[in-house]
Parts: sequence; structure tokens; C-alpha cells
Amino acid sequence: MYRHHLRLLRDGLGRWMAGTASPVGMPSYPDFVAGVAGAMDHVRANHYHGKVLAVTSGGPIAAAVGQVLLTPPETTIEPKLRIRNTSVTEFAFTPKRHMMVGYNAIPHLDQAGYDDWGSYS
Repeated sequence: MYRHHLRLLRDGLGRWMAGTASPVGMPSYPDFVAGVAGAMDHVRANHYHGKVLAVTSGGPIAAAVGQVLLTPPETTIEPKLRIRNTSVTEFAFTPKRHMMVGYNAIPHLDQAGYDDWGSYS
């Protein structure tokens, strides 16, 4: 059942990214990516001298990672499916660009007693 769900999710994401599917209530993939890029540009332009905490879901995180690593859209599907719930992805930025520092870390669960708390979206 889980594999079937992941297969359907991969297919649906791929179709949305390719523009062959338009889920009701969802922006187009280019508009979605533009929103993520806009948020990252806002941080870079207004907060490059400090630290910013942004809390979001796996889709925007995968899109941001894809933008920073300059990957094609379909490449972001697998990282999106591997993002662990409550994980931390860290970016560094200068006035000119973003850089990825860490991805999918769960240091807050790296203690005895939390071994089985990890889960995926």
C-alpha cells in the first residue's frame, strides 16, 4: 500500500510539474516555484545580515533546495519524498546568492528515547 501511494504521489507531482495536471486550488508549478523564489529573494534582500527561521512543508523546502542546487523540476520529487517531519534544512545567503548548508537534519531527535520518532511526510 505504501509503495502504491508513493508511486501515485510521484506520478501526480511529475504531472503537476510538467503542466499536464492542474489540481484544484493549487497554483501552477511555475507559480509555486516563483512564490518560493520570491520568499527566498525577500530574505536575501532584507535579512542578509541576520538569521531567519522559516517554517514550512516539504514542497517549498524541496523547491528551495532545487533552486539553490539548480536542478530540473523532476529532480526535486525524490528529495521532497525524503524530507523527514520536523527536519531542519539550512541555507546561508549573501546579497547575491543562496547556498545550502544542511538538509533534512533532525538533531533534536538524536537523543536516546527518540529513536522511533522520525517519520516522513
